[in-house]
Amino acid sequence: MSQENKYRAFPDDKIGKNYSEDDRESFPIQQNSTPAELVDALNLVFGKQTFGRAVHAKGIVLRGRFLPNQLASTLSKAPHFQNVAVPITARFSDFAGILTISDTDPLASPRGLALKFHLPDGAETDLVTHSFNGFPVATIDEFRQLLIALGSSGPDVATPTPADIYLAAHPIAKSFLESQHPPPVSYATLSYFGVNSFKFTNAQGETSFGRYQIVPQTGNQFLSEEEIARASPNYLADEILQRVADSPIRFNFRVQLPEPEDEIDNPSIAWPNTRKTIDIGIIEITEAVPDSAEVERDLLFLPSKLPAGIEPADPMIYRSPAYVISYQRRHQ
Repeated sequence: MSQENKYRAFPDDKIGKNYSEDDRESFPIQQNSTPAELVDALNLVFGKQTFGRAVHAKGIVLRGRFLPNQLASTLSKAPHFQNVAVPITARFSDFAGILTISDTDPLASPRGLALKFHLPDGAETDLVTHSFNGFPVATIDEFRQLLIALGSSGPDVATPTPADIYLAAHPIAKSFLESQHPPPVSYATLSYFGVNSFKFTNAQGETSFGRYQIVPQTGNQFLSEEEIARASPNYLADEILQRVADSPIRFNFRVQLPEPEDEIDNPSIAWPNTRKTIDIGIIEITEAVPDSAEVERDLLFLPSKLPAGIEPADPMIYRSPAYVISYQRRHQ
């Protein structure tokens, strides 16, 4: 795919409003699966959701700020990169579309961190990340196919199941499912990766491509087998509430830069750890939201909602309409 950007963000006037399948012609999803079909496939795996999200249903909301450094403005002219602190809303979550999932369940990984940056002009921009460097598939259509295979492979299904067949033919997806970290000590002791690529443009018109990384200043820390056995089903929310009450939680916010041979438009291929990274500031979580359950139900994060100076560079970012469908269904 050419590195010239040819996409645009999901229209603001559709956010939180009724979305029809005809609307997908007005923005470049570039796939056959409709947003509703993608959410249906998630429901096939985790069950239909009427209150929570179709995926990453269980979470907790906190507040803080992004403190950009001087390098941020050399990368992008985006308003939250201009060396001025910007308020943020942060939502940590478990992976599955199951509100009652235990934090120690394997389906709780990868963990999620979604950020909403509240810009000086009153606008917002969002970032969605998870705790695995990579994605199981390259496209939205492939993601739906994976979900259907998983959702059609219950314990009563004869082997080889649809999941067995799919994963045998898709080693990256198989590795994603089998290579997750053990439960973390805290949501605050995990690195999070923005697996999508973005095109950054600074005030001088210089462009570069990159992927976000959010790295805990405490380092990555995981529970031992003995600690997992003793952990409560909701230990992650309890732990982070205590942690943030004691002191701010800080992550280093970075952008990883590709080499010419790296794939820009394929989120299933992680770039090597040897690639250069630029530290663009600090994500600082400072307080819990008292009514987290109600706040998070109304929160809508859209990966393609971007300010001037940051553009999508791979089509997987255009899964935003599926987020809108999930939002609408939990508010019916």
